[in-house]
Amino acid sequence: MSELINNREARGPYTGEQPDSHTVNAQRQDILKQLIKELHDGQSVNDVKERFREAVGHISVAEISRLEQALMEEEGIPVSEVQRLCSVHAEMFKGSIDDIHRPAAGAPEEQPGHPVHTFKMENRAIERLVQFTLSLHMDRFRREQSESHRIQLLEDMNLLYDVDKHYSRKENLLFPFLEKYGIHGPTQVMWGVDDGIRLGLKEIKGLLTGYAAVDQMEPVSAEDLLGLMERVLQEVTDMIFKEEHILLPMALETLTEDEWLQIARESAEIGYCLVPPEQEWIPERAPEPTLQQNADGASTEAGAQPGGAEGNLSPLQDGLVRMGTGILSIHQLETMLNHLPVDLTFIDENDVVRYFSHGKERIFARTKAVIGRTVQNCHPPQSVHVVNELLADFKAGRKDAEDFWIPLKDKFVYIRYFAVRDAEGTYMGTLEFTQNIKPIQELSGQKRILS
Repeated sequence: MSELINNREARGPYTGEQPDSHTVNAQRQDILKQLIKELHDGQSVNDVKERFREAVGHISVAEISRLEQALMEEEGIPVSEVQRLCSVHAEMFKGSIDDIHRPAAGAPEEQPGHPVHTFKMENRAIERLVQFTLSLHMDRFRREQSESHRIQLLEDMNLLYDVDKHYSRKENLLFPFLEKYGIHGPTQVMWGVDDGIRLGLKEIKGLLTGYAAVDQMEPVSAEDLLGLMERVLQEVTDMIFKEEHILLPMALETLTEDEWLQIARESAEIGYCLVPPEQEWIPERAPEPTLQQNADGASTEAGAQPGGAEGNLSPLQDGLVRMGTGILSIHQLETMLNHLPVDLTFIDENDVVRYFSHGKERIFARTKAVIGRTVQNCHPPQSVHVVNELLADFKAGRKDAEDFWIPLKDKFVYIRYFAVRDAEGTYMGTLEFTQNIKPIQELSGQKRILS
């Protein structure tokens, strides 16, 4: 169904809430901003953290998202400063983030190959490398700065720099979709922290490579080197927390299944961190409808009831579609539909997308991946209830049509939904009809066919 329903063009910046849910208390948001500003002014994390618990308690992912964006847009704190504070206020939030995102069985993030499942699987591999392997080898190096221990650490750091692929997929595939929904602050902050981690890892690798070199003017001490490693590795660990408690839950609330599918398909071009996905992620599809022959040779859709003026669906013979008012080849029919100056999409009685026209200039993009999927999976989770309400009205016979119109860049888009019923009144599906009517609005006077 249309992008109008998911409010992509009109709803404004991300709120992380259902359109019909209550808005977060403004006073609570002001308290959060004040506490972060106090950290910015130099107060200790422990002092602010205690006041945070007393005044706020638990915080949601949506509030953290709004908070970061508000600090930059309303308070004038630059992105670089919010990045510096990011680790500090993440520490303050630990243990207080609402535990409302524990995945249910069968949830997208539990499906092997789904981008979120892959991100989390990589995070577990990063944790094993940082908390076990690197921790062990750093202890050995602390006790004895031998060549073999230095090489072990360098090999570990080369492995850990694979995190660049993890961050690059996040920045170049996930962030652009979030930004389409008006989520800019959190992505800018996180990208800056990612870059800081990259620089830290490169510095460590360089110091390990040249450690104790005879031509080094001021060789770094083992204490300084290990201190730098501990700081950078803590940032890597903190980033895992931020991803899994803030970024990924926010993305799951926002992106459509189609958008996750696009991310999954393009991920291999950037590469994976330490471990590849267990398998390709293939969302479930409804089976294609099949045709069955009646005794008189006419074809009906499996499970469908005969009806209509002709009694049955028109038969397909020799590549021809025999309809009540004419006969067309399949090629003629498809070409004719694609030449209409409108976009058509049809979902069946089970809400499964079965067809869309493919004109030269579609108003809203469609990919063949949507065929066989329920229309609910083609919309952001927070707007699915709007889709369901419209379909429920059609199925119950309370409505036969619904119209919407929105300005969109240089177009004025008229979107119409029609309940498709057979001659007996049985609901067969919904047709979406989308047209740019701006050229029609601009018509005046008259133009006769011979002129």
